[in-house]
Amino acid sequence: MTSSEAALTVLDTNIVLDLWIFDDPHTRSLRQALNQGRLRWIATASMREELRRVLNYPHLVARMATSGRSAPAVLEAFDAQATLLEDAPKAPCTCKDADDQKFIDLAVAHRALLLSKDAQVLCMRRRLERLGVALNPHIKPPPGFAVEAAQQAYFVGLFSEHTPEAADLAAA
Repeated sequence: MTSSEAALTVLDTNIVLDLWIFDDPHTRSLRQALNQGRLRWIATASMREELRRVLNYPHLVARMATSGRSAPAVLEAFDAQATLLEDAPKAPCTCKDADDQKFIDLAVAHRALLLSKDAQVLCMRRRLERLGVALNPHIKPPPGFAVEAAQQAYFVGLFSEHTPEAADLAAA
């Protein structure tokens, strides 16, 4: 699969932390999809800066110390995996959490998949679908978005604790 065929994907900071700090078992298929080029992670410098800032939170510093990880290593993984793009223009919908707006703006501008566990983003699902964004497409991909079985399994596992719809899918 070429990078032009890969699904453009925006990862919020909590998903990135799940990937490289918490080593959440549900992120294994996401990591594999990124490594295999099935997903193309797009981000901006401001997203990287947010990650750099968050990596200094005391509970994350402690977690990295016990797991043998470091902030520079996490940022190196970000740099290796993410394709940096310019900040996107403001999307027609506004998130109640201003820190999350940049993820929404980028996803809308590129009609990308958006992976987030943030409640302020999750409540925008229908509005984002109307703008061509598949928010956590494990539940119901919008028309025109193809989600592979491995990707769907990841999404169901990652979000089953967070949404009743995903819990229903996981039980099926």
